[in-house]
Amino acid sequence: MGSHRRGGPPVAGPAAVADTARLPRVEPEPEPVAATEAPPKPRRGAGRDRYFDTLRAVALVRVVTYHTFGWAWAGMVLPSMGIMFALAGTLMAKSLERPALKVIRSRIRRLLPPFWFWGFFVVVAMLIHGWMPGWQIVYWVVPLGDPPGNAWGEQAWEILWYLRTYLWFVLLSPLLLRVFRLAPVAVLVLSLAPIVVLQFLWEPPDDRFGVGLLDLATYLFCWILGFAHRDGVLERLKPFAVVVLSLAAIGYGGWYAFTHQAETGSYDLDDIPYAQAFWSAGFVTLLMYAKARLGIDFAWLARFRSLDRIVRIFNARAVTIYLWHELALILAIPLIDQFWNVPAFETYLPLESQWFMFGIGWILIGVFVLLCGWVEDVAAKAKPRLLP
Repeated sequence: MGSHRRGGPPVAGPAAVADTARLPRVEPEPEPVAATEAPPKPRRGAGRDRYFDTLRAVALVRVVTYHTFGWAWAGMVLPSMGIMFALAGTLMAKSLERPALKVIRSRIRRLLPPFWFWGFFVVVAMLIHGWMPGWQIVYWVVPLGDPPGNAWGEQAWEILWYLRTYLWFVLLSPLLLRVFRLAPVAVLVLSLAPIVVLQFLWEPPDDRFGVGLLDLATYLFCWILGFAHRDGVLERLKPFAVVVLSLAAIGYGGWYAFTHQAETGSYDLDDIPYAQAFWSAGFVTLLMYAKARLGIDFAWLARFRSLDRIVRIFNARAVTIYLWHELALILAIPLIDQFWNVPAFETYLPLESQWFMFGIGWILIGVFVLLCGWVEDVAAKAKPRLLP
């Protein structure tokens, strides 16, 4: 079926030539909404959910870590993309208590301005480095398909697969939610069927359509799992069944990844969508079920103001962190190269360490948050702020 690579650690030289974006945005903070049509069983509580906020923040840290070190096992420790899609699905189900078209317009409005702002710099840089786009440049306006790019900028634009998949889930959510509420448990289980079909019965074409379809199938379960959490379906399920089936999905996904390394050269879940789908399904179900059944809220986080503040910033600037983190890691390399010209830095700093590059990368991410994060405020029709 071909490689489904989500990117690796930054490299000094240009990436391999590719003309479409592949590869790991995160759902922004939801707008306050007034329900006009109640779902079958609304979730309890209102306001910030520190448990979900923390999951989202940790998932972003894992994404940056993976793109720094390229550890194949990172996705097994924490399937960040599955978590992000599940949390986004929960928020989407909540928002769809309002008219669907209004919700979709709101989500698109929040997504596109930060994407356009970031994309302007990436596109201009690629044009300067000899890139000449065709009609596919329209995907840089609305990423319904992977935006094109050249090898020089591949490490920057390959992450856009997530925005494209998220956008399609947003557009499909009114229909998906309606179908889900007809038979919640059955639809949740059957949401793994598309990835099975694509793996064993029909191989999608190796183009924008096929790649997009594969990503939707890979994370469909996680998105609908968000619906199940929002509607109170999860908390009604028996613990034994949920735990056993979740562990079975994790075990099956892990077994498939390790037994099919020859096809991809690695057990990295990002290279094996079928294994990714089952591993993420089981792992994220346990995280969401723990929240639904045990009522975990991480309220204790409020006692640690600095940590709580960091989690809040990560959530309010999630799009900015996701979009700009690869550029931060790319820029960290020439910046560290300049450190070698300072004798004290050469003597006392671990300039050759990837951990040092990881630290410099986060400093640069912080700079981008300060310089570019305000676009998320504008997109949300809020007053621009340096930090939320």
